[in-house]
Amino acid sequence: QVQLVESGGGLVQAGGSLRLSCAASGRTITGYAMGWFRQAPGKEREFVARISWGGGWTDYADSVKGRFTISRDNAKKTLYLQMNSLKPEDTAVYYCAAAGGYGSRFAADFASWGQGTQVTVSS
Repeated sequence: QVQLVESGGGLVQAGGSLRLSCAASGRTITGYAMGWFRQAPGKEREFVARISWGGGWTDYADSVKGRFTISRDNAKKTLYLQMNSLKPEDTAVYYCAAAGGYGSRFAADFASWGQGTQVTVSS
């Protein structure tokens, strides 16, 4: 399995931007689909975005489409999530994850997870 560590979270005002990073160690992330999920207090973990192993295909939740961009640099073994036009409802712990194949929108299909990074958007 690949080990994942997220960074880049923090406190930002509504309308602001943040870029999350997810650094992998151990095995290369080449060959793994990667995804971002988030979990707000009292809510279930939800899909945010995913990207194919080569980066040529992406998928977004409707709630973030047009505001968030997922990308990856396999040479640096790093996954990114650029978040623009942030809203208070984006407040959550954000997790990156790795899966075989194309992954899916379901957390259960991702085998490796980071510890999460907190994003708080104030109104």
